[in-house]
Amino acid sequence: MAAKIKKGDKVVVLAGRDKGRTGEVIQVMPTEGRALVRGVNIVKRHQRQSQTSEGGIISKEGPIHLSNLAYADPKTGKPTRVGFKILADGTKVRVAKKSGETIDG
Repeated sequence: MAAKIKKGDKVVVLAGRDKGRTGEVIQVMPTEGRALVRGVNIVKRHQRQSQTSEGGIISKEGPIHLSNLAYADPKTGKPTRVGFKILADGTKVRVAKKSGETIDG
């Protein structure tokens, strides 16, 4: 199935403790069905000191399930579903369902 959410997309969190927050997708893990979103689902991890990195408690993004994310509409910034459209020249582009605006292309 074609990817509806890709790296670099602006997304809105639909469920969980960060509901309503927006952020940019850093990484998508299609096999697990999860994504990392910048500034969302921050978790604290204890890290041992090594030669390259400082030890202590570090904060980093945790993965969020793709079902809890929705693409942010380019016009309004509100969550929208993503559809696909084939243009006249034969290229397939993603389309925001709410505004009808093309996402990439």
